[in-house]
Amino acid sequence: MAFLACDQLKSIGFSELGNNVLISDKASIYNPENIKIGSNVRIDDYCVLSAGDGGIFIGNYVHIAVFSLLIGAGSIHLDDFSGLSSRVAVYSSNDDYSGGSLTNPTVPDQFKRVKVSNVYIGKHVIIGSGAVVLPGVTINKGAAVGSLSLVVKDCQEFKIYSGVPAKPIKNRSRNIENLEKELLSLS
Repeated sequence: MAFLACDQLKSIGFSELGNNVLISDKASIYNPENIKIGSNVRIDDYCVLSAGDGGIFIGNYVHIAVFSLLIGAGSIHLDDFSGLSSRVAVYSSNDDYSGGSLTNPTVPDQFKRVKVSNVYIGKHVIIGSGAVVLPGVTINKGAAVGSLSLVVKDCQEFKIYSGVPAKPIKNRSRNIENLEKELLSLS
């Protein structure tokens, strides 16, 4: 995997850009002026970040794995130490599927009903491969979402979720908070 050089990253035009940021030269970035990226961030091959007016906010120590998607008109916020495994899709807007309106971006807005709602992915959240997060969801601190899950409702702190739709299946260890403190004390 080839990462963009520092001068290439700066030329993209992000709203904010931290230190030690690795973005694949195969990632696609749309509306970078609406994207803020913290430090110690890695975005892998074939990821798509398409920021709407709400923007995309990526904290520190965040990994977005290969083929992941962050897209929508609302805001998408990934807090510190969060991670998206491969093929995770996060949507902050979504067409109405009921048939009461037309769908897709080629149709004028007056013929569509699009739900736009912010998504928040909290500190220490991990989302497994192939999971989908829909608009309006908050995944609170320390929650984990299993692979191939569909997240349609908020997730509680330090719970592990799985399924379609995602439901809590057990508690998650809070030891990651101690490990965070240990890591941050080294700097």
